[in-house]
Amino acid sequence: MLKVLQIGLGPLGLKIASFIEERKGLTTVSAVDKDPELIGKSLGSLAGIASDVIVSSSVQEALANEKPDVAVLTTVSDMKRITPQILEVMEHGIPVVSTCEELSYPWDTAPDLAKRMDEKAKEAGVAVLGTGVNPGFLMDSLPTFLTAVCQDVRSVKVNRYQNARFRRIPFQKKIGAGLSPDEFEQKKQDGSLRHVGLTESMQMIASRMGWRLDKTEDIISPVIAKEEIKTEAMTIPEGYATGVRQIGNGYQNGELKIELVFQATVGEPESYDEVIIEGTPGIRSRIEGGVNGDVATCAITLNAIPQVLRSKAGLMTMVDIPPVSFF
Repeated sequence: MLKVLQIGLGPLGLKIASFIEERKGLTTVSAVDKDPELIGKSLGSLAGIASDVIVSSSVQEALANEKPDVAVLTTVSDMKRITPQILEVMEHGIPVVSTCEELSYPWDTAPDLAKRMDEKAKEAGVAVLGTGVNPGFLMDSLPTFLTAVCQDVRSVKVNRYQNARFRRIPFQKKIGAGLSPDEFEQKKQDGSLRHVGLTESMQMIASRMGWRLDKTEDIISPVIAKEEIKTEAMTIPEGYATGVRQIGNGYQNGELKIELVFQATVGEPESYDEVIIEGTPGIRSRIEGGVNGDVATCAITLNAIPQVLRSKAGLMTMVDIPPVSFF
């Protein structure tokens, strides 16, 4: 039985807790959150599961009784804030799996923090992994794995279209659903409205293809409602944003080598995930209906645990560890 320390008990963390409860071979032995409203409560009461684990205010407090085999962090999306959290966990010799988007491939976007984390992980003799459905799988490691049968690869394109009506409310807000065009633009400019991870995904693919990207683009625009849309969570007036269209372009010597298209809207007419590889042979792989992001992120986070425990020490990516599968 693998023992898990959970850090971060927002909607995603609580969903992971319920997934752990259902999964043979895993058990949550301790939990941490900084929210005063959660500290001291049982994980069972928060997640609706049979768990008497009490939420602690710190890692030190959580480790007082039992050392876990691995820590699962579902806290923040950026390297600046996740780094001290992970360093604290590693001081206790505990490997880490995190859903932090920028951690999925930080070597180009945050090289100093990545190097520091890698060195500390090696000193502690543990592995650290950033994963998720996107980034972490659908738009980076999956297309990379699909090139295994290619004699040559000229370009990689990934399309991810999602109907956000069925996603968590925080996700709908993150993609700008319900905002006016001016509000959308304001949030885009202050950096609070974007899908985090396209640049990391491009760099992960490029690193495996042997391409050194000399230019990357991350282009964000709203998808505008042509008529009023009503859901259980919100009403989106005509002319307001239903969500986001974000395109990541990666160039080598002026040539477009990687194109990642992410579009998530409330009421998106068709959901699918598609990988198009221009090469020998050419490959087109399409998942009709798309992959549910919340379910898949929780699942891949847990499914990666055995491979992280088997991995060599250091800061790893999904293309560095042994292949992940359901267990």
